[in-house]
Amino acid sequence: MKDDTTTFLGDSASPHGLPDPARRDFLKSAALAGAGASLMSLAPAGVWAAGSDAPEKKEVRIGFIPLTDCASVVMAAEMGFDKKYGIKIVPTKEASWASVRDKLTNGELDAAHVLYGLIYGVQMGIGGPKKDMSVLMSLNNNGQAITLANKLKDLGVTDGASLKKLITSKPGEYTFAQTFPTGTHAMWLYYWLAANDINPMKDVKVITVPPPQMVANMRVGNMDGFCVGEPWNNRAIIDKIGFTAVTTQDIWVDHPEKVLGTSADWVAKNPNTARAMTAAILEAGRWIDASLANRRKTAETIAQKSYVNTDVDVILERMLGRYSNGIGKSWDDKNHMKFFNEGTVNFPYLSDGMWFMTQHKRWGLLKDDPDYLAVAKSVNRTDIYKDAAGLAGVTLPKSEMRSHKLIDGVVWDGKDPKKYAAGFKVKV
Repeated sequence: MKDDTTTFLGDSASPHGLPDPARRDFLKSAALAGAGASLMSLAPAGVWAAGSDAPEKKEVRIGFIPLTDCASVVMAAEMGFDKKYGIKIVPTKEASWASVRDKLTNGELDAAHVLYGLIYGVQMGIGGPKKDMSVLMSLNNNGQAITLANKLKDLGVTDGASLKKLITSKPGEYTFAQTFPTGTHAMWLYYWLAANDINPMKDVKVITVPPPQMVANMRVGNMDGFCVGEPWNNRAIIDKIGFTAVTTQDIWVDHPEKVLGTSADWVAKNPNTARAMTAAILEAGRWIDASLANRRKTAETIAQKSYVNTDVDVILERMLGRYSNGIGKSWDDKNHMKFFNEGTVNFPYLSDGMWFMTQHKRWGLLKDDPDYLAVAKSVNRTDIYKDAAGLAGVTLPKSEMRSHKLIDGVVWDGKDPKKYAAGFKVKV
């Protein structure tokens, strides 16, 4: 999509202190010089030889939740991509998104594998104490799902339309779980329910449950459905307690999901570290997506107890796009979880950040319309990303905005976010 109203930053000055053209050329030249070398080539290390470009912190603690999409953070550390850029990534396992939020804002974590909408919730003061935050890159697209309990299948529910029919014909308390009130899973759940004429704020009860606890809570009957990342949807099927009603890539093909997030003041103090960290994780994502063998090794690595702590096959099936919904349908999904996809996954598009704010407004989490574009420009650090992409040899998109048609047929292109947020039939 071409958006003539969007400025592509290039080599121009920026409020975040983009490097001047000469320094940018130096960075790009250093990266290109090492492009044909091995992973542990010394060529990129020359970038850090100049004192002003050396990472301010040599060791960075990056929080993660046990989910398949923590993979690029983990593999950046496991495969040594971090060393190439003069840092050591220490993946730190966290129990809940609320814990990730708290540790990001109080400085216990340097950065995190984190829900896109969580970062914006904190930025806007609706997901905890208000604090200026930063998105350095997108970690993955796709790969989440909405799981419904088998007891609903026994009542004739197999999809959104039949769920709507049940709720209408048999009124009662239907409970659905998401993982954080402003996060991605909440927004996918709400969007899907609303697309089926079910108001998530009026027609059902919504609760918050940490991802690793979803399956156990459904097993004991605490919810009728949940939205979460893999491998917990597939785990529910294998454990015969639930089935996949819809994948999130069916709601929005190549949707933004987890990001590398941190606080704005951390980036201000550690801009070189932020760039190095982003470049290392970009390389890890590229490596994961490069082959099925790499995806298999990734699944074997993150399945370990110190990371996701589940069976390799539970992770691997959907990482390879091999889906079954638990009620008789199997398919190969080309829109499975992606970590790089020729670099299209990772750019922190301004329109992606803006979209989450439109949904926060739609569901009453934001009382007033913010200056959507201005907020996105302040949070999504396209300047840091562009420098990191230059170091890693990753192609940049032509625009900082992108366009999509979602499951309800409504197009999002970022051009009129206020009108978009107010235009839905089902809202608060």
